[in-house]
Amino acid sequence: MQTQDDKQFSDEQSHEIAETIREELARRRISRQALAEQAKLSLSTLEKVLGGRRPFTLATTVRLEQALGVSLRKSAAVVTPPAANDVAPDSLGSYSHRAVTWIEDVYITLRPSFGDKDAIFAYRTEIVWEPKVSSLVFREGERTDAAYEHTGEVAVPHQSGFIYLVIIKHGQHRVITVSRPTVTGAMYGIISTLRAGPGSQLTPIAAPIAYVPARNIVDPSVGRITSDQANYKLYRDHLRRTVDESFALFLPA
Repeated sequence: MQTQDDKQFSDEQSHEIAETIREELARRRISRQALAEQAKLSLSTLEKVLGGRRPFTLATTVRLEQALGVSLRKSAAVVTPPAANDVAPDSLGSYSHRAVTWIEDVYITLRPSFGDKDAIFAYRTEIVWEPKVSSLVFREGERTDAAYEHTGEVAVPHQSGFIYLVIIKHGQHRVITVSRPTVTGAMYGIISTLRAGPGSQLTPIAAPIAYVPARNIVDPSVGRITSDQANYKLYRDHLRRTVDESFALFLPA
């Protein structure tokens, strides 16, 4: 008896799915081997479905969706749509919980210190699914400036290929734009926010930012990290990767 997971897509649908996967591989600059490992598939199976020698099954497609974090079934509606409370609002990308579980993690967030140009500011960020709002949310913690700890929404639109961590409070916006996770799970991009100065002075500021899974760091440290501390070089390398590998660009005036 054929189960739901055994269902196969048509040749046309399989071709569309394969095309989307090849585009994502090129966009992220990852190998087929890396994708196969993330999706818990054999490389042989992945090569066969991408080469058109075997149709995509629902089970294989779901695994690849979870690994890539994108919907591969644009016109291949063979399953019942997720329940309404399992799909994010259109304003955040209309993603289902199942499609973004690979983003849920605890990260060490890194950005340049706004008060010391030679230091790095590090704190903890957790990204989780919140059923009450039917979307991913992020929660900051262990910041030395606890008054500025934030909780916000996570947008994952398919079109741009980027992830947006957004806070809107009393009309004020803070937006963090990061890449989809690399093979190691890290995300790199730009933070656009306000820098607090003397008194009530606020100045718009943008800076590189990195989200590194806490599990990838042996003994993660938070706060203002200076050059004489153990994690400084590791943190600096992650921040430099943001620009060195063109995850984000900063144009001169």
